[in-house]
Amino acid sequence: MAQMTMIQAITDALRTELKNDENVLVFGEDVGVNGGVFRATEGLHQEFGEDRVFDTPLAESGIGGLAIGLATQGFRPVPEIQFFGFVYEVMDSISGQMARMRYRSGGRWTAPITVRSPFGGGVHTPELHADSLEGLVASQPGLKVVIPSSPYDAKGLLISSIRDNDPVIFLEHMKLYRSFREEVPEEEYTIPLGKAEVKREGSDLTIVTYGAMVHASLKAAEELEKDGHSVEVIDLRTIQPLDIETIVASVEKTGRAIVVQEAQKQAGIAANVVAEINDRAILSLEAPVLRVAAPDTVYPFTQAEGVWLPNHKDIVETAKKVLNF
Repeated sequence: MAQMTMIQAITDALRTELKNDENVLVFGEDVGVNGGVFRATEGLHQEFGEDRVFDTPLAESGIGGLAIGLATQGFRPVPEIQFFGFVYEVMDSISGQMARMRYRSGGRWTAPITVRSPFGGGVHTPELHADSLEGLVASQPGLKVVIPSSPYDAKGLLISSIRDNDPVIFLEHMKLYRSFREEVPEEEYTIPLGKAEVKREGSDLTIVTYGAMVHASLKAAEELEKDGHSVEVIDLRTIQPLDIETIVASVEKTGRAIVVQEAQKQAGIAANVVAEINDRAILSLEAPVLRVAAPDTVYPFTQAEGVWLPNHKDIVETAKKVLNF
């Protein structure tokens, strides 16, 4: 075991798969010599050479097209979109090509592509860098969307993503890159895609969340415990496909639920979870399922970021509404 930050765990996962499979290729803007804007690929260019880890032009559409071409020729591309706010430039490649490859070819071709990208607020980035656009890609059939909340999960989920034969969008919250360390095995291991984790067990209320909001939710659960409320926290880890079984089992136990996301309320993941709970466990509910999310506005400039982003106080307030219903 080693104490790692999330960024170190991601680097370790990339190194593991570059060693394990010569068909794994890592590329993107500045990921080669400089090791990426957040140093997620630091040292990999020197270790594996410019044919395996290399820089691309500043053209997201070109990065997506290159990944698709390589995938059809037996490679496992791991392209980086430098910030997920730039994903619009490559959406045709992602939604129009990668997501449809298996279906369009009748199973003759697959798209074993893992698109890595940082996202998320709380770190005072310029405009278009912090947007939470996971709902955009999660709504596209044919894509898997993974969002780790810890270094341990980041390594295991990234290895699983690279080994998957279908396209995976792997999103890394910038605030979590270096915010804490935890023990991570130095050897390889995998975490199944599409499987949530119960981060904290409880009996009175279920909080379903993902990414940086896992930590805000755990903090809220601790605060609610002081008032005598037992709160269960579920980390989705994969937001598409959802682990419906784990969510429903928890709601059937607690009878109450809220869903927490950093993205604007209209952006979709929380709404989808609420709909699934209503479809499958409505007779177990003692109160309506509520959401905690950002306002339905464009992501604000940094001066207003702290007011705009959901926090543990918002979660506590919403949880009390459900608990006292």
